[in-house]
Amino acid sequence: MVAAAAAVRQAPQAPARPLNVVVIVIDDIRWDSIGAAGNRIVRTPRIDQLSAQGIRFVQARVTTSICMVSRATLFSGQYMSRHGIDRFGLPFTPEAVARTYPGLLRAAGYWTGYVGKYDVGPARPADFDFLRAYHGRHWLTEPDGSRVHVTEQNARDALEFLQKRPRDRPFLLSVGFFAPHAEDNAPEQYLPQDWSRPLYAGVTVPPSALATERHLQSLPTFLSNSANEGRVRFNWRFDTPARYQEYMTRYYRLVTEVDAAIGRIVDELKAQQVDQRTLVAVIGDNGYFHGDRGLADKWYPYEQALRVPLIVWDPRAPARTRGTTRDQLVLNLDIAPTVVAAAGLSVPATMQGQDFSALYLLEQAPVWREEFFYEHPTITSRDRIPSSQGVIQRDWKYVYWPEFEYEQLFDLTKDPDEIRNLVLEPAFEKERAAARTKLAEWRARAR
Repeated sequence: MVAAAAAVRQAPQAPARPLNVVVIVIDDIRWDSIGAAGNRIVRTPRIDQLSAQGIRFVQARVTTSICMVSRATLFSGQYMSRHGIDRFGLPFTPEAVARTYPGLLRAAGYWTGYVGKYDVGPARPADFDFLRAYHGRHWLTEPDGSRVHVTEQNARDALEFLQKRPRDRPFLLSVGFFAPHAEDNAPEQYLPQDWSRPLYAGVTVPPSALATERHLQSLPTFLSNSANEGRVRFNWRFDTPARYQEYMTRYYRLVTEVDAAIGRIVDELKAQQVDQRTLVAVIGDNGYFHGDRGLADKWYPYEQALRVPLIVWDPRAPARTRGTTRDQLVLNLDIAPTVVAAAGLSVPATMQGQDFSALYLLEQAPVWREEFFYEHPTITSRDRIPSSQGVIQRDWKYVYWPEFEYEQLFDLTKDPDEIRNLVLEPAFEKERAAARTKLAEWRARAR
C-alpha cells in the first residue's frame, strides 16, 4: 500500500453573509442508485437536476456502514472511535450535541430544524428549534385514523419548517429520509406509495454482475454462512429472480418518491427566493447490497456498502464548476466541517473531517486525502454482524475482522470486485505487514 499524501487544510474565505443550509440524508442508498450516476432504471429527475446544477462527488464514502453510527459521524464530523455512538439507542450527551453542526449553528443564531429519521438515540426537543423525529415504518397513522407515507410526512414537515421559520435569522434544516430503507418486519420489505407504480410498469431490473456463486464463495465463511444477517436478508429479498425483480422495483419506487420530496423542498427554497443563499447537500448514510455477493443490506467493508451519492448545490460555486464532478475521497465525516464553514464559523479541532467546499471553490484544489479508516461495531453477535476495521485507498484495501482474526488484502486496480484475497498469498507478505502497521496507526489517530 502506498503512503497517503497529507491533506492540507486549505479553505475558502468565509462567506460575507452566513449561508442557510439544508442537509438531506437518504437511507440505504448507494452511489449508483440515482440517474446522475448512470442508472437507467431508477427515476430521480430532481436529484439529477441538482447534480446538473451543482457538484457531484463520485468517490464519496462512509467510514461506518450502518445508520446510527453514520448519522453520528455526519453530525459530529468524527469517526466512531471518537464520537462513541457504536450501538442503537445510545444518544449524544448535551455536551457532544453542542459540538455537532446543528449545535454549533444554533449557538451562532441559526434557526435549526430536524425532520425524519434521527437514530442517534432519541431526538431531544431541547436540541432543535423545530423537531419532527420518526422512522421505522413506511406508513404512519394520522390522528384522524388516515394513513400517510413516511416520505410524504418528511416532505410536509420540511415544508412546514421552511414556511414557519423566522425570516430574520439564517436557518439550518436537516432531513433524514427513512426511505428507501426496508421495513424489516414487513413481508414485502419495501412499501411505496401508489403514485409511483406506473413509473415502473414493465421495467426489468438487471441483476447484479456480482450476484454469482463465485462472489459468494469468495466471502469469508463467517459471512457466507446462513446465520450471517447479510445472508438472512438476502433470502428475504433476493433469493429468486422473481423476488429480486419485485423487491428491487419496490426499492426504486421508494427512491423515486424521496426524489420527488427533495424536489418539493428545493421548489420551496426557490419560491421563498432564498435558494441563492442556501447550501443544499444530499448524501446517503451508507451503501447497500442489491444481492451482490449473495448479500443484502450493508455493514461490510465492500464497495457496495461504502460508496454513497453526494451532491452539493452551493450558491458560491463558480459557473465553471456547475454540473461537474469531483473524484476526491470525500467522506461522511466531511459534511459537518463543510456546513460549519459555510455558516462562517471556525471548524473545531474536535472534527476529524475537512471542509470539502475547497474542492470546487478554490481555483486550485488543495491536496486531499488518499486513504481513510473504516470501522464497524459488532451488532448482536459476531455470527450475526461481526465487527470490522480497515484502511482503504484508491488502489488497495486492507480489512481486519478482529473477532475471527481474519485478514483481507485486495489490489483494487487488478481486482475491483474484491475476490482475490492477497493475504493468502506469500508473495504479498510485505504488503500485508505494511497494511497491518498502517491499520494500527489509524486506530490511534481515529480516537
